[in-house]
Amino acid sequence: MPQKLAFRMKLIPGFEEEYERRHREIWPELVTLLKDTGIVDYQIFLDKETSCLFAFQIIEGNANSQDLGSTEIVQRWWKHMADIMETNADNSPISVELPNVFDLQ
Repeated sequence: MPQKLAFRMKLIPGFEEEYERRHREIWPELVTLLKDTGIVDYQIFLDKETSCLFAFQIIEGNANSQDLGSTEIVQRWWKHMADIMETNADNSPISVELPNVFDLQ
């Protein structure tokens, strides 16, 4: 059975369009890594009033994007995004996992 994962992150206000542009130009090798990890659906939503991002994944493997921080490509992506997001010292986005409180199936 696929797993579901949701988490939130935060942009630095004013960088919403730049965030969207960078994701339109996402690196093919990063997409390949995510898919090879078993992520079959990965969506990110933006609340423009708060600059908060809501991310949602459906995973058919044993790992998710939050488990890939040791890979070179993910570390480069984090560095690429660090100037427009709230990040930890290692450039990883500050993210908070969100518990599922309702699921209509």
